[in-house]
Amino acid sequence: MANEVVKEKKPNIFKRFGKFCKEVAAEVKQLTWPTKKELVNYSLAVVCFCAVMALIIGLLDLGFLKGIEALGNLGN
Repeated sequence: MANEVVKEKKPNIFKRFGKFCKEVAAEVKQLTWPTKKELVNYSLAVVCFCAVMALIIGLLDLGFLKGIEALGNLGN
């Protein structure tokens, strides 16, 4: 019986889930939340970035539209 394969038992799914929950709780305790001032600054930065990107994309879209219209009018 030297050729027997010994199967390693997996932990019970409930034990694994319990361990996972304990680890999540430990990580949440280590979180640091931004202050109100930091949160406002971060939010303003995101809004400004989105506005700038929307403006850039809008200008590119307008430019491509005019370019396609110009190409379409070449045959006329």
